[in-house]
Amino acid sequence: MLEVSNLRKVFGDFVAVDDITFSLREGGSLAIVGESGSGKTTTARMLAGVETPSAGRIVVAGDERRPGRTRSRERRTHGRQIQLVFQDPYASLDRRQRVADAVAEAVRLHRPLPPSALQARVSELLDMVGLDDRQARSLPRALSGGQRQRVAIARALAAEPRVLVLDEAIAALDVSIQAQILALLAHIRASLGTALLFITHDLGAVRHISDDVLVMRAGQVVEHGPVAAVLNDPQDPYTQRLVASIPKPGWTPRRRSREAAA
Repeated sequence: MLEVSNLRKVFGDFVAVDDITFSLREGGSLAIVGESGSGKTTTARMLAGVETPSAGRIVVAGDERRPGRTRSRERRTHGRQIQLVFQDPYASLDRRQRVADAVAEAVRLHRPLPPSALQARVSELLDMVGLDDRQARSLPRALSGGQRQRVAIARALAAEPRVLVLDEAIAALDVSIQAQILALLAHIRASLGTALLFITHDLGAVRHISDDVLVMRAGQVVEHGPVAAVLNDPQDPYTQRLVASIPKPGWTPRRRSREAAA
């Protein structure tokens, strides 16, 4: 479904992404992990067409994305292939636009429908992500962070994408809400066959959402393989440090003694 070959992104003298290669099968789930500055978000933005690669190839369902092809028709075609969901849904939603209208706008962009069919499609998308009629009539400020993220996911699904890229999409949410969003994404993957590319620094979430994991450091891939193999037996020292940093069950932050504080 998605093939990325020798992808590279340079900003001036800074190499943000350096010659990375990976693939994602139809209905599959891949996590790209790494610390801040590792290049994972830049990779996501290139996949979604927000950034133009300096080199390399991105092929979605056999269609290669070519730099410089920016006509609106081609942008819509790309949007039906890959959609990006950001970390902060409030920043990506129009604060003056009701939820149902925001989703309807996304549907109209990709699938012009008569009014009755449009309303039915909006209701279907909102129901799919667990939002009711009251929430559909609400403005973004009236919703919780988790509900806003559900709206962002519904808007992305309006394009019926083959691949959904989620850039730290649960990082700003409470732990219980994170679990709900992860369950929602698993349902979307199973019911629609949508492939998921999950950008995150949370290795605990990776175990629940992904088949494979790609570890990035300083713009390069240091380890790549099935989630269980990489997280249970990491080979690269950097991956070993990431895995060691995962909080263990029952772990609580250590408090400094008064003597140490003094």
